[in-house]
Amino acid sequence: MRMMRKMTALTLTLSLAVARAVAAQEQARPDLVVFIAVDQLRADYLERFKPQLTGGFKRLTEQGAWFTNAFQDHAVTETAVGHSTMLSGRFPRSNGIISNANGVSDPQTPLLNGGPGASPFRFRGSTLIDWLRSDDAASRALSVSVKDRAAILPMGRAKQNVFWFNNGAFTTSTYYGDTLPTWLRSFNARRIPQSYAGKAWTLLLDARDYPETDSVIVENAGRNVTFPHVVPGDSTRAAAGLANFPFMDQVLLQLALSGIDSLRLGKGGHSDLLSVSLSTTDYIGHAYGPESREIHDQLLRLDRTLGAFLDSLFTRFRPEQVVIALTGDHGVTPFPQLHVKNPGDAISADLRPAMAAVTPLLRARAIPDSAVSLESGMLILDHDLLHHDHALMDSIADTFARAARAVPGVARVDYVRQLAQGDTVKDAITRRWNQMIPRDIMIPVVVTLAPNLVWGSARSASHGSPYDADAQVPILLMGTPFKPGRYSEFARTVDIAPTLAAVLRVHATEPLDGKPLRQAIK
Repeated sequence: MRMMRKMTALTLTLSLAVARAVAAQEQARPDLVVFIAVDQLRADYLERFKPQLTGGFKRLTEQGAWFTNAFQDHAVTETAVGHSTMLSGRFPRSNGIISNANGVSDPQTPLLNGGPGASPFRFRGSTLIDWLRSDDAASRALSVSVKDRAAILPMGRAKQNVFWFNNGAFTTSTYYGDTLPTWLRSFNARRIPQSYAGKAWTLLLDARDYPETDSVIVENAGRNVTFPHVVPGDSTRAAAGLANFPFMDQVLLQLALSGIDSLRLGKGGHSDLLSVSLSTTDYIGHAYGPESREIHDQLLRLDRTLGAFLDSLFTRFRPEQVVIALTGDHGVTPFPQLHVKNPGDAISADLRPAMAAVTPLLRARAIPDSAVSLESGMLILDHDLLHHDHALMDSIADTFARAARAVPGVARVDYVRQLAQGDTVKDAITRRWNQMIPRDIMIPVVVTLAPNLVWGSARSASHGSPYDADAQVPILLMGTPFKPGRYSEFARTVDIAPTLAAVLRVHATEPLDGKPLRQAIK
């Protein structure tokens, strides 16, 4: 009997201990979610430069869950589109953002310091901050970037603290408020971007540590192709062009830390969100290409800058208080001139002849040319201007498709209605176009170029295609809820928000396209 009582007591003790451990784990919801997007971060960069990484990328890849087979799994791999997927958990077909041009521009919401307006009025649905606030209305968010679309779209339609760079200072639009907060005015008053006037961007390491050729004539339109690269000496011009230099990443992360402190993010007993989109890699990548010495040095510098940011972050928070997610909004295609097999091979494509082919159909009915537009390979029709004439719209689509197939450099021309019956498992291009287009936007035909070709003049490295070079990005997750390691399973950026929601124990307010990456969750 005594032995049985001892066993019963031991069982109760163990049960209470397990219950306390479970309760403690459930209470340990992160105080701060840090989401970092690196604009134009190709997945192969982290592998390629891994031996030289000592900072933030090294910490995230070694201490976090690293998904090496991850994608922006939609066809138009542009900045606005990529940023719309990452904290919404939904593809463009669901959230309504189909291109940069159809992104955040909005003349009805002017910027507080002048310039064209911007807002998320085209964005549909909710994002992670909405789910957090549905669970606890006290949750807040700060989103910062150089680019308006990169600051706005991770927040969806939420009216949070959203700021971007314009006219030499950080600002916002009237969608978010009529005045800038005191802390941001104080930050702008320091004129940090202007202080870089005349500063030289030199190599971080010895020149022998860079295998790339420094002088490649196709880079940067043939101008200023070798190190060092010097910021303009005039302070106004220096601030306007600073996004083309690694120093801008430092400025933006200083802004993020200032915002954390001023808004007391993560200090209110609920989960808050910080979103930072670093744009400089995109500017440098466009100018110099993914195979350049400049992009190599930029990634090394960004690695150190992220490392310093994480060090500063963890002086403010204990590691268990923070979860971090990092990814890219798209990749990039190398300069096609460097990869043609024969001197006469096409390096770019122009669909203006295909658009000209449909003009007689419009003129015959006195319909303005604006009824038909072309954006990122998508033929877009205006229902109202075309008088909802379905026979005419079909004729326009057929005429355009025939003409587009004859354009040099075009790999395939697809009718959107037929893509739904295509192979979305083995054919990534079919899948990505299927996940691209909302049903209520009349896009009957889409055009895909041959690999390594670009639209237009081909004077810069570009992105926007459904190929892996533009679509593949890394996904990194770090924090107490995650199991560190490399994961080769297929993952998408739409899986990030559901994964964060799972570890935060909040629920999406609508159906999602993504799913939690549970293999990386403890």
